[in-house]
Amino acid sequence: MNDHYLKKLDRVTAILTQLQSKPLVRAQDLAEKFDVSVRTIYRDIKTLENAGIPIIGEAGSGYSLMDGYKLPPVMFTKEEVLSFITAEKLMQKFSHQSLGSHYRTAMEKVRSVLKYSDKNLIQNIEKQIDVFNYHPETEDHIKDILPIILESIAEKRQLTMEYKTNEGSVSMRTIEAVGVFFEFNYWYIMAFCTLRNDFRQFRVDRILQIFKTQNPFLQEYGQINDYRQNGNGNKTIVKLLVEKKIINHLSNSKKYYGLIDEKETDEGMELTFETEWINDGFPRWLITFADYATILEPEILKTRLNELLTDISAKHQKTSANR
Repeated sequence: MNDHYLKKLDRVTAILTQLQSKPLVRAQDLAEKFDVSVRTIYRDIKTLENAGIPIIGEAGSGYSLMDGYKLPPVMFTKEEVLSFITAEKLMQKFSHQSLGSHYRTAMEKVRSVLKYSDKNLIQNIEKQIDVFNYHPETEDHIKDILPIILESIAEKRQLTMEYKTNEGSVSMRTIEAVGVFFEFNYWYIMAFCTLRNDFRQFRVDRILQIFKTQNPFLQEYGQINDYRQNGNGNKTIVKLLVEKKIINHLSNSKKYYGLIDEKETDEGMELTFETEWINDGFPRWLITFADYATILEPEILKTRLNELLTDISAKHQKTSANR
């Protein structure tokens, strides 16, 4: 069998996998995925049909497998099996507790269809991989909270929840969840809040109660990153001059705090931010490396930083005096 037919066999098998895993598959998407022409995809679909695979659809609209059609278990390559093991370790340390049990069940099903040799591979290698997580785990008030949120997104149904703010006050909110994300050891919901008539982030571990309603979304939403990157709050431009020797330590956090530009100068790295947290979040973050940074603008940030430093100094002086 020559190289051309081997490539076609691999591609046709992969197309079958796509049909198994998605409700509708477009020929254009398959052509882009496998870097071939749409006409080639049409021929591949015809090959599957000739092999007895009941495919519904036609060129231009998309393809799917006939409902109820069962295929034999998918066979995995050795590299795919190793990737499952690594992903499982990551899920054990970083997944939300409401998803962990579901993932373990899913992995048991994956293991059940592996060849005997691959099962031995897992047994020999899974104890040689570990992920070290130094952050404390958070506890939620609701056992299966993330699945509830994800179901509401998929079904486009509103959620009502009892939410505890950072200050300790509790309020009832009706939200339309756009998505969920994990950042700095916490899970968040990005949602449209009907009370505030604006987009808000809610920390999942602060939700005391949550219910999925039968009320549909009042509007359509884009991808979650559209709202995380383009918030609707009042933003302030901040410019800092930071010593080069610590810039690597800020690689992750600087993006979170709104970095929009970075350039090297003779004096250091000039960082430009766009932030909504000029009065609290941003200056508190700046304190962690303030001895290596100079505020270029705005003046309000200099004033706020000095206020925080004065409060901190006064607090510790009072504590020392009372001992």
